[in-house]
Amino acid sequence: MAGVISAAADNPETRRVFLDGSTRSHALLRSGAVGLGVYQPGWRWSRHAGPQTGKPSENHVGYVLSGAMMIQDTEGREERVDPGFAFEIEAGGDAWVVGSEPCTALDFILLKP
Repeated sequence: MAGVISAAADNPETRRVFLDGSTRSHALLRSGAVGLGVYQPGWRWSRHAGPQTGKPSENHVGYVLSGAMMIQDTEGREERVDPGFAFEIEAGGDAWVVGSEPCTALDFILLKP
């Protein structure tokens, strides 16, 4: 059907494995991308992802499916994000898994036309 596109977010072709074994993959659609991350206990952007990418974090809009994550803005304010909650964190922030179970989260990136 014209105008319809679908893709799997759990895509082996786009999967990135972080330094601690956490993973993130994404589905690329026409107007955006949907990422799927499975972050292990102890995972932290600034320790396990940032050094690997060589750049600061970007703005993220996401939704936690399971586990929990703490997000921190550039001024040090923190917010815990539990399953069923959406979040947005500005570029340059940090995030880490809270607790002893992995955190599975979706993130959404709109592409510029």
